[in-house]
Amino acid sequence: MGNEVDFMIKGYYKLTLFGNEVYVTTTHVCTLIVVLLLLVVGSIVNRKMKKAKDIPDTVQNVAEMYVEMLDNIVAENMGKTWLKYANYILTIFLFILICNISGVLGLRPPTADYGLTLTLALITFVVIQFNAFKHMGVLGYAKSLTQPIPILFPINIISEFATPLSLSLRLFGNIMSGTVMMGLYYGLLPKLITIGIPVFLHVYLDLFAGAIQTYVFCMLSMVFIQDKISE
Repeated sequence: MGNEVDFMIKGYYKLTLFGNEVYVTTTHVCTLIVVLLLLVVGSIVNRKMKKAKDIPDTVQNVAEMYVEMLDNIVAENMGKTWLKYANYILTIFLFILICNISGVLGLRPPTADYGLTLTLALITFVVIQFNAFKHMGVLGYAKSLTQPIPILFPINIISEFATPLSLSLRLFGNIMSGTVMMGLYYGLLPKLITIGIPVFLHVYLDLFAGAIQTYVFCMLSMVFIQDKISE
């Protein structure tokens, strides 16, 4: 007989805020673990880079390769303004990537919770709108919403607000589907079958799909931001 299906959605602690009951859930715990992991790794890398050597060690090599690779991607997609947004893109890329692949570590990916993906998308949406007002001005931005013909103004407004929804739902849907599939696999099949074989599923659903969705989120963020700058 198979085990009970467990999607790792649990409430651990109940809080009362403004008369409403809220829970500290698996998502909060796993997000905290990811953040602490990034802080520890960041501290180690920071110390290593302060003592950088002409002949780099493994940590220095990996850090320099990551920064150089992402810097090149941002520069190719954002042109002359890339340096202003390199830190933002590098940060969300690393955070989303670790969240997506945390299933390999036995965690429930925080990005399988729509609350987190929507928050990330809203941050990008604020950056997009900031650049729209900064580079086009209020009147210029309003005018751009009437292009190519004024009758399309309502549709263009909807399109602007659809941006965070599309970003968040795309990331959430792909990661959540992988989490559900792994939960069904572990929960509905006999334990003997679940030994060894899930490695291949984790490689595809966590590592491969997680890396692809991280790249897609960051690439679309750069495209949307650069679109406002170029206008």
